[in-house]
Amino acid sequence: MYDERGEKYLDCINNVAHVGHSHPDVIKAAVKQMELLNTNSRFLHDNLVQYAKRLTATLPEKLSVCYFVNSGSEANDLALRLARQYHGYQDVITLDHAYHGHVSSLIDISPYKFNQLGKEGKKEFVHVAPSPDIYRGKYRDDHPDPASAYADDVKKIIEEVEKKGGKIAAFIAESMQSCGGQIIPPAGYFQKVAEYVHKAGGIFIADEVQVGFGRVGKHFWAFQLQGKDFVPDIVTMGKPIGNGHPMSCVVTTREIAEAFGASGLEYFNTFGGNPVSCAIGLAVLDVIEKEDLQGNAVRVGKYLTELLNKQKEKHPLVGDVRGVGLFVGVDLVKDQQKRTPATAEAQHIIYKLKEQRILLSADGPYRNILKFKPPMCFTVEDAKFVVDQIDELLTALEEATGVRAGNERSTSAQHIRKMTNEGNSESDCISESINHINGTACRQKNDLYTDNCAMPCKRIRT
Repeated sequence: MYDERGEKYLDCINNVAHVGHSHPDVIKAAVKQMELLNTNSRFLHDNLVQYAKRLTATLPEKLSVCYFVNSGSEANDLALRLARQYHGYQDVITLDHAYHGHVSSLIDISPYKFNQLGKEGKKEFVHVAPSPDIYRGKYRDDHPDPASAYADDVKKIIEEVEKKGGKIAAFIAESMQSCGGQIIPPAGYFQKVAEYVHKAGGIFIADEVQVGFGRVGKHFWAFQLQGKDFVPDIVTMGKPIGNGHPMSCVVTTREIAEAFGASGLEYFNTFGGNPVSCAIGLAVLDVIEKEDLQGNAVRVGKYLTELLNKQKEKHPLVGDVRGVGLFVGVDLVKDQQKRTPATAEAQHIIYKLKEQRILLSADGPYRNILKFKPPMCFTVEDAKFVVDQIDELLTALEEATGVRAGNERSTSAQHIRKMTNEGNSESDCISESINHINGTACRQKNDLYTDNCAMPCKRIRT
């Protein structure tokens, strides 16, 4: 990306620009169709049918009916309507820390949002299952069968709902949780959940808004990581579908679509599936194939993960590296044994990277996960460049805070410090800026931070 002064930025997070910012093929397709025709979608156009055929060809055979809409939020809202109409049930199971969209119906099923409202935020018809996080979740990597254990928690929720006279309309989950902290569900988890949900008469909704369209590399859709024997009932998609153009889709089975149509409540979307949107969608699929972006996700994602794992061996601040393809998370910790989230350190790193014109973000329940979701044209050179910068920042942080391998605080009186122009050491500046982010500067003692209360040479704004 380039700013108004022509300064170049390396974008490591923009999964909206799926095939790259301002890709010429996508722009050309959009302009060509706009010059020819764009209209209300009541007027049918060949692009709609052609795109639906191309899109469903990437999915399992039973997922054959498309509803085109304009955003991931619209897609997930419509998916809920489809699920609730199917058997007339209302209750929804969602995952802890999940985020599915910004409209009211989706805030209701997004703990990432409604938890901010306190106890009153959660509706009675919403039930929250533990996030299948095997690093810092309820069942971890030392558990003999975390997939079954997490799925059994969903089963217990269903049983409790039914005891109270409720019925499950849907279980909804991102195929890999993004805002929840780059969580990769253990293999077999979705199959077991789907079994319990289907038995209760519910629908399994796979949210692929952030992780679909080849991002995982080895498959076109992230839910396919669970195995060939798992097929969701509804798949929702958004961001990457139009490379920044407002376009999204809900794909479901003929059976669910017919039940929805039988309600007599006609579904119509003025812009969903218009000629220009579908021309753009076709161009995005063409670029993914022509430039082998799935293959690129495999190659670059593997290289990026390898580089980050080397940082894990080198830096005690790195607790976990997890990901598939170009969807990678780095879990920063203050203590590798206790897995204490290093929130302030993560914020410090992303702001220092921005100063170096590298765009990265931090998320997860504790906002301590460095998250990589770059455009699919990300290269091995890009990966090495950003990891080299992270390496330097981690080294400076650990020197400043006295963290050593094994998370022992440094007691060396001869700690090496680089002097800044203002007279403060770089170590002091880093410690002060971390404390400022954490809201503890000159007020609290923390066994990771220095007690120096001198004015920082440059405070980081959050």
